[in-house]
Amino acid sequence: MIGRIVLVASALLALSPVTPAQAQDVPGIEICTVEKTMERRTSCLQSNVDFLMKTIAKLGGDHQQKLDAANRQIDGLKGAVASLQKTVTDLQATQKTADDSKKKVDAPAAKDGVK
Repeated sequence: MIGRIVLVASALLALSPVTPAQAQDVPGIEICTVEKTMERRTSCLQSNVDFLMKTIAKLGGDHQQKLDAANRQIDGLKGAVASLQKTVTDLQATQKTADDSKKKVDAPAAKDGVK
């Protein structure tokens, strides 16, 4: 059984097209001092500058999005705080009215008891 599995696996590997990996130019910072000619050094330095400018622009955009999201959240929280402050003010006014009504009800009873 194991022999069959090995035979099938080796046949599949033998039949599968194997292509060598292509070299890719990955953008990034390069060491330009190894270049011999000034043209190549200049090109290398320009490539580094371009990479850094793109990175700065991308990071700037990302951070601006985060700032915008934070500002929207702050605005929402300000609205929630204002709503809560209004609720507290209304509750305090209701409590004061209830206390005043209670004092008015208690005051005549006290006068009647003194006489």
